Amino acid sequence: MSAPISNVRPKPDKVLTQIADYVTRYKVTSKEAYDTARYCLMDTLGCGLEALEYPACTKLLGPIVPGTVVPNGAKVPGTRFQLDPVQAAFNIGAMIRWLDFNDTWLAAEWGHPSDNLGGILATADWLSRSSQKELLMRDVLTGMIKAHEIQGVIALANSFNRVGLDHVVLVKVASTAVVSQLLGLSHEQIVNALSQAWIDGQSLRTYRHAPNAGSRKSWAAGDATSRAVRLALISRTGEMGYPSALTARTWGFYDVLFKGKPFAFQRPFGSYVMEHVLFKISFPAEFHSQTAVEAAMALFQQMKSAGKTAEDIKKITIRTHEAAIRIIDKKGPLHNPADRDHCIQYMVAVPLIFGRLTAADYEDGVAADPRIDRLRARISCVENKQYTRDYHDPRKRSIASALTVELKNGTKLKEVAVEYPIGHKRRRKEGMPLLVEKFKTNLARRFPADQQKRILDLCLDAERLAQTPVDEFVDLFVI
Repeated sequence: MSAPISNVRPKPDKVLTQIADYVTRYKVTSKEAYDTARYCLMDTLGCGLEALEYPACTKLLGPIVPGTVVPNGAKVPGTRFQLDPVQAAFNIGAMIRWLDFNDTWLAAEWGHPSDNLGGILATADWLSRSSQKELLMRDVLTGMIKAHEIQGVIALANSFNRVGLDHVVLVKVASTAVVSQLLGLSHEQIVNALSQAWIDGQSLRTYRHAPNAGSRKSWAAGDATSRAVRLALISRTGEMGYPSALTARTWGFYDVLFKGKPFAFQRPFGSYVMEHVLFKISFPAEFHSQTAVEAAMALFQQMKSAGKTAEDIKKITIRTHEAAIRIIDKKGPLHNPADRDHCIQYMVAVPLIFGRLTAADYEDGVAADPRIDRLRARISCVENKQYTRDYHDPRKRSIASALTVELKNGTKLKEVAVEYPIGHKRRRKEGMPLLVEKFKTNLARRFPADQQKRILDLCLDAERLAQTPVDEFVDLFVI
């Protein structure tokens, strides 16, 4: 007979205590991290404001029971909704992610760390309005830096997509940690909350890949960050945790979902991820395609100057990194906007035809243009091994792509290669003014000129923003 399983309760898993230590004890001192977080705040909220122009997004927003207003609840920017913090987190998170235009982190795992702002901002606003805690925007920026760090550092060396899991599991974990700290949970309660996050049902990546790509990928992160708020609130009541949630034999996260492998860490938690995060500044496109789209825009201008159009193209070859091929190299019919914004052929074809790539270009009206599918059929991807190595190299973290166009008359245009996209840290000086312009454009979608100016002036004044009460900041975004 086999020996009985030991029922001795172990000490909490090291990963749980490391994260709890970080959110409760680490003091962020990096000016670069705070400056980047301020730009990230602007960009993230701006992406949410743009998403409000799309009925597919807005139909999911508001209270669960129509007409419900929560006294002293969290407000949803760009709307009149005032909700409980869990549902507010879902609303804000879904808006942020809807158009695939907010920031990105690429490593062994990828994802969008600003997805965590849904839970952070909703919780901080609710705490402030209900007079449970006086919180300033400095606290929100600190929370953003720490959530970015938790999600991003775990992602550096651990591939969840390789085992079929979606990266929003890291949003849930990071948001749980930071929201728990905002709520004032003890170290032990934060460990308990984190254990709940890891054992919670994990999202499969089914909705991100052919033949099932669909709009859930646009609200999955909102769901994850709102679930984090719920788990933190449950833990605040004193609900027990599960100390070996990761390491328990047979039933723990590692054995059930991670092929028995423990997490690997390249670096300790600090402020590295926020300092190096990638912004989507010019194109709402899956980030592995950003350099290919930049190259396509350059080729469009070359062809236009030569009097050529996309109809003159015989063949396009995209040299790129392995992750791009695995995720967004897609043939066959595309069924919806979520399908199209994860197809590199579509994202290259549109700028070569129209000289642009906007969120509206993924909608059915534009997609019905027969020139797009004709050109898609002529585009193929090949892996460049050096690009793949540079993608994983911590000294580079490039996302390189190169496009070669062959015309029907036999002419082959000079290859256009882009190693680092405009939103990369190596291009901050060039990119940040454009990010501010993107924010201005998105503010103008929802607010009158005087309200736009008040918001922009505050966001560009780092010291004044940091000292602004959270509820006063959010009130600026109410319509």
